This record gives sequence, C-alpha cells and structure tokens, in this order.
Amino acid sequence: MRISNIFVILPLFLLLVSIENIVRVYGEDPTYGFTSVPLTEANFEVQKPYNIPIEQRYSFIDGVHRFWVYAHDKPYSPGSPTQPRTEIRIKGLDYHSGVWQFEGYGYVPKGTSGATIAQIHGSGDGGATTLILRIYNGDMRYYDTDLVAENLYDKWFRLNIIHDVDGGIVSVFIDGENKFQTKDHGPGDLYFKCGVYAAPAHISNYMESRWRHIKIYKK
Repeated sequence: MRISNIFVILPLFLLLVSIENIVRVYGEDPTYGFTSVPLTEANFEVQKPYNIPIEQRYSFIDGVHRFWVYAHDKPYSPGSPTQPRTEIRIKGLDYHSGVWQFEGYGYVPKGTSGATIAQIHGSGDGGATTLILRIYNGDMRYYDTDLVAENLYDKWFRLNIIHDVDGGIVSVFIDGENKFQTKDHGPGDLYFKCGVYAAPAHISNYMESRWRHIKIYKK
C-alpha cells in the first residue's frame, strides 16, 4: 500500500472508531425515525386542585412549566377519590395504535418524594394507567417497584417515553440511554401526562417538578 493512501485511510478509520464509541456510550437518539407532532397551547391542559386558583399551583415562565402540590390538597374535581395533582394532560393527541413518544426535560427538587412526574394514562386492561414514573427519595421507579434511574434530584434530565402499542412495549430513556422496558396493558384510550401527582402512600408534604421542551413524536 502506498504511504499516501495510509495517510488517507488512517484518519477515516479513527473517525469511524470515534463514532462507534459515541454510539456505544450514548446510544442512538430515541427520536430517530420519528416525526415531531406540532403542539400549541390548546394541547396543554393543566389539572390542579379544584378549589385553588391555577397560579397557586402552576407557573410557566421563560419556557419552564413548574408544578407543585401539597399532600393535603384537594383532588382535581369535587368528589374524586384520587390524590392531589398538578399536571399537564396532553390533550387532542390521544392514541390507540402505532408508536408514540413523549419527550421532555424534567427537574425534581430535593425533598419531593412519592410523586408521579410522568405517565401514560389509559390502559387496555381496565386500569387507569399504562405507565407511572414516580420519584422516591431522588430515584425514579416504575410505579413503586422497579428502579428506572437514580440520583435525579436538583438537575435537569431528558426523559423519553416510547410506547409501541402494536408491539405492546413501553421503553423509558433517561438522557438518551434506554433505562427501562416493560410490556404494556394492551391498546386503549391513551395519552401522556407530566407534572406532580401524589402516590397513594409514602409521600412528602410538598411535591414539585419542572418541565421544559415538551414534545410529542409518532411513527
């Protein structure tokens, strides 16, 4: 092989090795191959304790949605047996089939515990939800069982939830890394939510999460 060819091939080889290492460490972008769905204010329905003005439990400043709730707060509607919440419900984009994805950058301040910060509402087996991602002492769990991610307090993290309805699989990515996968509960009337929603037990008195760059994708 001529020396001049070596000087051409060697940089290309090193570039390919670098790309391979990047993919190995960070993984493929979870939004690759998806189409972004346009969102407007009409797609963001805020649910909060029914007896409190919205500005006392929710704010939107400089592109950041801030949600907070107290353990003693009322539910979102009179007579509801559910726990206190302040959440955004993605409205107008309910789905029953296909592959859908939620993306958002979340932040949970230290002290918040027993709070659902993201979910897929609706289920094919008659339950209320397909996925619950809940914070306990800084760690994210699937409902109150499987560990998804650790040490999420006081820092921004990128969350991607992919729901392959036809394949029956839900995948959770944190900062681009596939951290958790589970079977769903079958097709139903499904939609995404984020914010804070108190768990049935073992909750802190004050719960808060913040979200920015919320997006929806589909295939």
